[in-house]
Amino acid sequence: MLETSETRSRSHDEAMEALFREDPALSAEYLSFTLKEGSQEEFLFALRRVVKAFGGVGKVAAVTGLNENTLHRTLSAKGNPKLSTLSGICKAVGMEISITQSRACSF
Repeated sequence: MLETSETRSRSHDEAMEALFREDPALSAEYLSFTLKEGSQEEFLFALRRVVKAFGGVGKVAAVTGLNENTLHRTLSAKGNPKLSTLSGICKAVGMEISITQSRACSF
């Protein structure tokens, strides 16, 4: 069978990017869960996936005013973004950072 655009299957990453674009609430939940339950590396990986879904690093760099190479490094597994950078990236993809109480204060 010849592969056409209609019969070609999408990769898992392509399918997830489409889901994130179609359902921004899913993207927000994915980022929130990963931030709460995952490591910093896992969160940055998740953020890279969402950035890719919403236009990619180039588009987000243009919207935020960040250098594209710097943004690539920021979103790498060894990235250590400042809060202002993280906030700007989130805003560029239609998200925002919020804080909720997780338990009673321990002191």
